[in-house]
Amino acid sequence: MNPRLAVLGTIVQLELRQRIRSVSWVVLVSVVFVLVGAVTVLLWFALPAFGGDDAASAGTYSALIFFVLLVGSLVTPATSGAAINGDRDAGTLATTQVTLVTTTQLVLGKFLAAWTVALTFLAAALPAMLFTVVTGNVRPDTLAASLAVLVLLLGVVAAVGVGASALITRPLFSVVTTYLVVAALSVGTLIAFGLGSLAAQTTVSYTYTPIDYTASEIDPETGEYTTIVCGEAMEQTFEVPRTDAVWGFLAANPYVVLADASPPVWDRYGNPVDLFGTIAFGIRAAQQPPEPPEDYDECADARSGFTGQSFSPDDYESPREVYERSVPSWFVGLAIHLVLGASMLAAAIARTRTPAATLPRGSRVA
Repeated sequence: MNPRLAVLGTIVQLELRQRIRSVSWVVLVSVVFVLVGAVTVLLWFALPAFGGDDAASAGTYSALIFFVLLVGSLVTPATSGAAINGDRDAGTLATTQVTLVTTTQLVLGKFLAAWTVALTFLAAALPAMLFTVVTGNVRPDTLAASLAVLVLLLGVVAAVGVGASALITRPLFSVVTTYLVVAALSVGTLIAFGLGSLAAQTTVSYTYTPIDYTASEIDPETGEYTTIVCGEAMEQTFEVPRTDAVWGFLAANPYVVLADASPPVWDRYGNPVDLFGTIAFGIRAAQQPPEPPEDYDECADARSGFTGQSFSPDDYESPREVYERSVPSWFVGLAIHLVLGASMLAAAIARTRTPAATLPRGSRVA
């Protein structure tokens, strides 16, 4: 084996023994396993009422994927946010740095260990996922895409935690900072999208021309108008949010990235039956500019026998049609996450490299 890879593997093994050898970690993973199983059973029996067997399988699988991402986003910062400054406080970081281990190997080893720890939650959910895949209607491309993106997103969270532990002196502050970054990507993007769409409102108006019922005459036998008198046209104006101007905020949301990258499952009417399709349709529908309402002349419609407002099936656009004619955004969001993770690791290597000309106030060497 390459000596550099051997050293890297040693760092990973030491980190894993330190972090997952305790009984509390086994208990935590067991709780996640039981919770995932309970959620799977509940969804499997509840979702068929809304969409049949397809909804039970595809909907359950997508819900489990999002649940694993949620658990990983909550636990990974706690395991990676003190990877470097925790060792510095314990006086073991300098001991490692005087060996033949390079700074790059040290940081990457801690990152790979934190990433492996995050993936244990995915391993705990695998039996439930395999159940939905084997007994359900989960497409192979959906399975492959969702798992690949999930693994990468968990790796990004681990990289942010390791980077923060090198850039920030205090372990508590670095863990909190990692949580804040995760919250900014998960919740902050939604808040920015909501506030931005309200701030970028546009004014639309339409004209309504009513019938003057007091002046118009109706044949009592046929019930049809014999004399139609038009009322005064009224113009109504109101504000509409411009989601198409700010939908880019959602591109960085990890849940949107996961949903948009996973091929969704549709029913025969073109409606999504899983969370992937529901969220992906939402982000792609947000790209569409608001359409102003059409003017309505009730007077002219009455003269034509009230046929002008009849509904045509061609006027309805299904969610699947909106999804297919819109632009995917998952690769942009995934690129943002990967650049963020790589930047944090690069910053961690630069800050941890020895010999150091200066050290942050309050930090220790050994």
